[in-house]
Amino acid sequence: MRAASLPLAGMVLALTVSAAPAEAGNPLRGQEKSAVCAACHGPDGNSPTPEFPRIGGQHEDYLYRAMLDYQLGNRKNPIMAAQVENLTRQDLRDLAAWYARQSGLYVKR
Repeated sequence: MRAASLPLAGMVLALTVSAAPAEAGNPLRGQEKSAVCAACHGPDGNSPTPEFPRIGGQHEDYLYRAMLDYQLGNRKNPIMAAQVENLTRQDLRDLAAWYARQSGLYVKR
């Protein structure tokens, strides 16, 4: 019985090793892709108006997940859904990396 599981374990290991890990977000590519986003969120993610969220300085993983959720329909906003519908996952990572590296709101404690 144990010998029969070895081929399966070998296949799983081979698939795991050969699968390329997701590329990290590239903030320079994110900046290049952010022109459309800047119309609402501002060039550095700090929207000049209260109608749009300030995303500059947010956690990169949060920004990525938020955009992915708009794309998948898990978050509902017709404007954001339309903005992200044709972006690749790498595009989302790059945008998240760009905005995460910008200055954000400061909270006094």
